[in-house]
Amino acid sequence: MLIIFPGFAKALGYAERLLNDFTGKKDRFNFGHQRLRNPDLLKMIEASLERHKPVVALYFDIAKFHVIEQVSGQQAAARVLAMFNHVLRGNIPILFHNAKILAVENLWGDDFVSLISFEQEADLIKLNNVSADSRVSIIESIKQEVLRFTGGPLEIHVGHAIINYKSENLESQLYQAVRTAQGIAKGFIDLQKTQLLSEFNMLLEGSCFNVVYQPIVSFHSGSILGWEALTRGPRDSYFNSPDIIFSFAEEVSMLYPLEKLCRQNAISHFGETGPEQKLFLNIHPRTLNDPNFVRGETMKMIKEVGLKPRNIVFEITERHSINDFPYFNRTLEYYRGQGFLVAVDDVGSGFSCLQSIAEIRPDFIKIDMSLVRGIHNNRVKRALLETFTTFAEKISCWIIAEGIEEEDEFNTIANMGVHCGQGFYIGMPVYPKTFLSEDVSTRIMRMASNGRNRIWKYAFPVGYIAENAITVHKSMLVREVKKIFDKDELLPGVVVAEDGEPKGLVMRHHLYRFLGMQYGVPLYYERPIAMIMDGSPLIVEEDLPIETVSQVAMNRDKVKLYDYIIVTKNNLIKGVVSVQTLLDNMTRIRLELARGANPLTGLPGNIAIEQELLRRTAENMLYSIVYIDLDNFKIYNDKYGFENGDNVILFTSKLLSSVINKYGDEKDFLGHIGGDDFILITGRGRADTLCERVIKYFDRLIKSFYAPEDRKEGRIFGRDREGREKWFPFMSISMAIIECGEGETTDLRILSEKAAQVKCYAKSIPGSVYVYDRRNRES
Repeated sequence: MLIIFPGFAKALGYAERLLNDFTGKKDRFNFGHQRLRNPDLLKMIEASLERHKPVVALYFDIAKFHVIEQVSGQQAAARVLAMFNHVLRGNIPILFHNAKILAVENLWGDDFVSLISFEQEADLIKLNNVSADSRVSIIESIKQEVLRFTGGPLEIHVGHAIINYKSENLESQLYQAVRTAQGIAKGFIDLQKTQLLSEFNMLLEGSCFNVVYQPIVSFHSGSILGWEALTRGPRDSYFNSPDIIFSFAEEVSMLYPLEKLCRQNAISHFGETGPEQKLFLNIHPRTLNDPNFVRGETMKMIKEVGLKPRNIVFEITERHSINDFPYFNRTLEYYRGQGFLVAVDDVGSGFSCLQSIAEIRPDFIKIDMSLVRGIHNNRVKRALLETFTTFAEKISCWIIAEGIEEEDEFNTIANMGVHCGQGFYIGMPVYPKTFLSEDVSTRIMRMASNGRNRIWKYAFPVGYIAENAITVHKSMLVREVKKIFDKDELLPGVVVAEDGEPKGLVMRHHLYRFLGMQYGVPLYYERPIAMIMDGSPLIVEEDLPIETVSQVAMNRDKVKLYDYIIVTKNNLIKGVVSVQTLLDNMTRIRLELARGANPLTGLPGNIAIEQELLRRTAENMLYSIVYIDLDNFKIYNDKYGFENGDNVILFTSKLLSSVINKYGDEKDFLGHIGGDDFILITGRGRADTLCERVIKYFDRLIKSFYAPEDRKEGRIFGRDREGREKWFPFMSISMAIIECGEGETTDLRILSEKAAQVKCYAKSIPGSVYVYDRRNRES
């Protein structure tokens, strides 16, 4: 049975050919593709595939048809096209009399496609023979007439593709098959790669591409910022490497279905995560222009697994050109409006244009590994990275250094003030996602505790400065909300909520802008506030550092720049923070840091600690360094929250100060490294007494920080660093003592490493203890 669907009018075909050169123009192909979106045709294809009968797409193209138009004239060209159309429709059923012809379709001008259902599987050799036979048959049928009209021979290009299995989206599958056949016909796809294409399609349809996750760590907080999802093929396949997978998909115009599958895998297998941890997803700019691209798919995927838009970061590589930047930018703005974040990937791999990056306004800039490898030995690379870091701070985004594979690279980058890092040294790409190794975690936490930029998380969670929020239900009428503003002239905004969860934000000036429009009052006054609220305000969890919140807040659209920041606790409203409050606290904190004090405890910070050690060393003093750390503090913090955790840190600082005042010397020095880490510098011979008193009072008083039911149990239930659930004892205090002077090293780096080793040994002993570095003492 032959079914012929109406073709284009000749005039439209000529206009299309004259106006659009196919190369670089997606609209021409997409317009033709609309003709294949016939429900009856799709049903016939589906029926054939369900009966295990493959469907072959044959694509016919008259070579250099534009030359015929130009040399022989449009009238001759029209006759050639009419003959070709007639012969093709007559010969296809004869050539494939044992097969079922589903369609013979004129996509546009001189390009045709035929869809044929075969009774048996069609392999590569058979497809090549089919293409050759059809080409020869058509040329032989019209060559004499063409010669008479044009004075020259006719050349036809034929391409083929096969659909063996029905996928979830048959329309997209048909589109890709026709696109592949077109690529072969026009020489975009090498015939030798068609066999690989068959394997690629089988892997794609069978969802055989796997996902692995590589951790990205914050050098500021010492914790995992998020994971990048990476794609891997089967180990024994040609398509094992991600570079091969995506390069091949781009070459055969199958980027979108591949990327969609990878995105589904990455999101569905991501598992549990912290409220502010991120999943980084790679996207190719061209997939946003793909005709099968559907807005809202990613939002649907993340809702199914309980993720929020702020957990998702779209990575756009600078390796790929963006042909339609305005459309691309509009699409990014659409995603930003929903709350998704954006990263520019592989910066430094080419000729990075800072202006283009600034126009995209990314939340993260990922530095390519070519700039990271060997950076500790390359002054030029360090200067470039410093430039990017300064640039990132100017546009309020974070730098992530990729490809960190050696300890020297890690130390250099972390000490340069780079925000985050990623690479084999930090963590390998694995599935399922894992926590950091103890060794790497210790190194990162040490980095996070050194320098003025490393203590933000512990000292300044945004929840500390949150103010009570006025909330309204989304069904409340606009006039009722206006009454709330009228009663309190100093109220900047209200949060729209449902069951305690923020759904939107209404700022005073935004409300008045709507009502002040022409017909604004009759249009909105009696409508629910949800109609005019900002449905994608900035929402952050209470334990997020205020420096991070400040960077995100100041990177918002100008119209939202001074809107409230909504603070949540376990996704429920805790309060709001104004930009003024945020900036005031940032200024206060920086002043305190400049004075060398830890803003949480008021104790001297890292700068003052280094100065004290250098002073004692320069004066050849004999002294002991006591490094103090709390055991099981993280477990307590996870269960009781950061506010209670900070109360424990404050208690510890006051306890240490009290013991020193009562049993120490006026020259003793107490400093706060960061988090639950402290340092005590005292004279030789006094460390034992001080440590014994600290342990005595700490063990007696720490129990008061636990709930009655936990005190009764004598332990708490939680997760370790590997995510395993088990019982943990109450917090205890571990102290590592290093003696300095009399020929002992005064190198601060070596002292820090020795202290870390001794502290690790102390923490391996249950309960509160203090231990000496026995390598420097007689047994």
